[in-house]
Amino acid sequence: MKTLKITKKHHTHLNNPFPSTPKSLPFVQGTLSFNLQTFPSHQIFCIGNEFQLTWRSTNGGSLSISHQSQPTRAIWSTIAGQAFVSAALAQTEVEESRGSFVIKDTNVHLVCNHQTIEEIRVINQSDHSLDSEFHDFPCGYVGLDQKTEPNNTQFPVLLITGRIFSVNRKKNKIQDFGIEKVPSISARYWVFFDQKNSHQIGFQVKLGKPNSESLSRSPPRAHGTYQGFSRRLGRLRRRQLGWFGYLWKRRPIVTAASTNEEYVTMKGEENSDFNRVCLTYSSETNERFYGFGEQFSHMDFKGKRVPIFVQEQGIGRGDQPITFAANLVSYRAGGDWSTTYAPSPFYITSKMKSLYLEGYNYSVFDLTRHDRVQIQMHGDSIQGRILHGNLPLEFIELFTEAIGRPPELPEWIISGAVVGMQGGTEFVRDVWDKLQTYDVPISAFWLQDWVGQRKTIIGSQLWWNWEVDTSRYSGWQQLIRDLSARHIKVMTYCNPCLAPMDEKPDRRRNLYEEAKELDILVKDMKGEPYMVPNTAFDVGMLDLTHPNTASWFKQILQEMVDDGVRGWMADFGEGLPVDASLYSGEDPISAHNRYPELWAKINRDFVEEWKSTHVGKVREDPENTLVFFMRAGFRNSPKWGMLFWEGDQMVSWQAHDGIKSAVVGLLSSGISGYAFNHSDIGGYCAVKLPFFKYQRSEELLLRWMELNAFTTVFRTHEGNKPSCNSQFYSNHTTLTHFARFAKVYKAWKFYRIQLVKEASQKGLPVCRHLFLHYPGDDHVHSLSYEQFLVGEEILVVPVLGRGKNNVKVYFPIGETCAWKHIWTGKLYAKKGSEVLVEAPIGYPAIFVKANSTIGETFLKYLREYNVL
Repeated sequence: MKTLKITKKHHTHLNNPFPSTPKSLPFVQGTLSFNLQTFPSHQIFCIGNEFQLTWRSTNGGSLSISHQSQPTRAIWSTIAGQAFVSAALAQTEVEESRGSFVIKDTNVHLVCNHQTIEEIRVINQSDHSLDSEFHDFPCGYVGLDQKTEPNNTQFPVLLITGRIFSVNRKKNKIQDFGIEKVPSISARYWVFFDQKNSHQIGFQVKLGKPNSESLSRSPPRAHGTYQGFSRRLGRLRRRQLGWFGYLWKRRPIVTAASTNEEYVTMKGEENSDFNRVCLTYSSETNERFYGFGEQFSHMDFKGKRVPIFVQEQGIGRGDQPITFAANLVSYRAGGDWSTTYAPSPFYITSKMKSLYLEGYNYSVFDLTRHDRVQIQMHGDSIQGRILHGNLPLEFIELFTEAIGRPPELPEWIISGAVVGMQGGTEFVRDVWDKLQTYDVPISAFWLQDWVGQRKTIIGSQLWWNWEVDTSRYSGWQQLIRDLSARHIKVMTYCNPCLAPMDEKPDRRRNLYEEAKELDILVKDMKGEPYMVPNTAFDVGMLDLTHPNTASWFKQILQEMVDDGVRGWMADFGEGLPVDASLYSGEDPISAHNRYPELWAKINRDFVEEWKSTHVGKVREDPENTLVFFMRAGFRNSPKWGMLFWEGDQMVSWQAHDGIKSAVVGLLSSGISGYAFNHSDIGGYCAVKLPFFKYQRSEELLLRWMELNAFTTVFRTHEGNKPSCNSQFYSNHTTLTHFARFAKVYKAWKFYRIQLVKEASQKGLPVCRHLFLHYPGDDHVHSLSYEQFLVGEEILVVPVLGRGKNNVKVYFPIGETCAWKHIWTGKLYAKKGSEVLVEAPIGYPAIFVKANSTIGETFLKYLREYNVL
């Protein structure tokens, strides 16, 4: 049977503006059965030194895991009488168009939704002789990068094994000692739990091959299925492999055609192994789920089905009429509420539960049922960790301890405005003169068009050839030196794609041809460079799995830095085609989620290598430290990325893709480990069509300045159509406002330095949803973009609506201090209350804790800078 179909939609010119919801595997439900003669009614099993699993046979049987410090509080539990492991065999269909992907489940051929438990077994480190052969233990490793060394596993380990099966509905039988169903298809499964550290427990689910043998009607033996497993375990210890190091095998390589609407099938079309595995466990009706990476539409995901796949966020994402127009012009280009550059398979709930997945396969968190969660993983295995903690901040700290945390940002990037501009040397100097007249504190000029611009059918676009265009930026090095003399850095732009340069007259190098000659470009099924469509031109994409790619690209960065550049936007990373052929041979659908992490690692490695080898300057002047920022990411990106931005919001007031979504993205990503994030001031995506006009108004620009004055970085962007948009340099009003809020941003620099250090040490975000500090306040749980905290000392309530001059402010329960309005000094001491506060342009609703050192210092600097 065909298990994979990929359809290309890059060049379709007229599309359905209201695309249907993609088909998906339904929520899989089934029963749990066991042998009452061999299973006790209640039993506790140790997992490591600090966790325990409790089995109860009442109501059909259930499992729960708890920390031994709180044995009655379950951190994970199954639903009594319900299967917690299930599987399916389904066809996957992927529709791809210019970085947008739709993954569908079609033609479900097999579902094994019922489950038996045959044995729950504790494995101690000394176990070497168990009773019988374990001849059917599967091969196939659960994740390419998850091989865990034995010293990271704390014994005892818990193993649960049994069978999953489908049922011939015409043959159903209930017996006195439990439920027995005669299956038509069955397969073995193995579930492992092992303690990783004092607050994290690992889990792995692995499936055997499906077969048509019926389950035995005789009671399963209490012992006698583990001798072979024990022998293997002994060998593994001696070889110092991880628990499942011996399970790994390569997944079939996907072969694909690059033409439109082609069928693409996996090698071995008769493959009948499971390619969906589901893990189901309990949830409470009023439980709220936060996280899942950088999400732009919602904070709480209870009731939703959350896909975890890196891609373009879309234009509009459900806001109308722009989503209609985007979908009409380019297939599904509008996106929807779930599309994002930087998802993460991680969450924290209002009931203080937390879980994340390891590996990179496509997964879906189905939260549509009120009493349960189902994780649906593409593949035949699933692996992750369950966290134990008592507070949201504790969970973030534990999560980032495992995945990694960013380094401290150098002080220069967080000292003043990062001025995003285009136009060439003379225009930059003219605007610089204006900014000096208005006394704007400036950290850097970010010049994304340093490589030059070309005219295309959609307007002006960059030449994707990462060298300075000396025609546009004549005197490039002198400009950098002049800015540096005033302690202003220069930042540039690059991405992991290269455009052919045959038409560029003044190029010195043709990086696309160099990469092609070195054979380091992603290939198509024919072994040729995969030309990936990108708006008005096609590009080659660097194969980041090739061992020669990193060193070659680092040399490009080195030449840029040698000119004096001290930072850059490391754009893209979300568009690896799912039918690509990679040097590593890995499944490109799985590699797709890993690609932005690899891209971040190359940039980060260069920064660290440059710092360690740049003799003298960095050691004498830490302010020379390099910085890059990026938008695409996955679970481990906080470890490799230094700074993130939220990508291409619309220049609008809308909720799903505008200024409001920028706040949601900021807060959701902060929960998910992205400690340093920000958005383009004013948004990015403008549209100027006869019936669809989205142009940045002056009011929107001013309000976005007020918002971003309280994020990690204060950076402007002219947008994709600069002439359509109001700019910070447009007139006296915009320049005055820009100067004012650059000074507001500078006024809390002292606190920002503390928060950056804390983020590097603990993974805590600079900007925080109120849930992180007030989890006991039910009203806080319902907040989305309305307000947020900077650290725990500053409360920001931005104006996010056109023509609004006041905001509703909620003062949370659980705070002991009154909140002080920075402009009037008025104190608000009543907790759990909502108050209407005036917020005209220039005076957004900002509060500090009364009598706090942080608050008073912030106010002191505002007065010094003549803002207050």
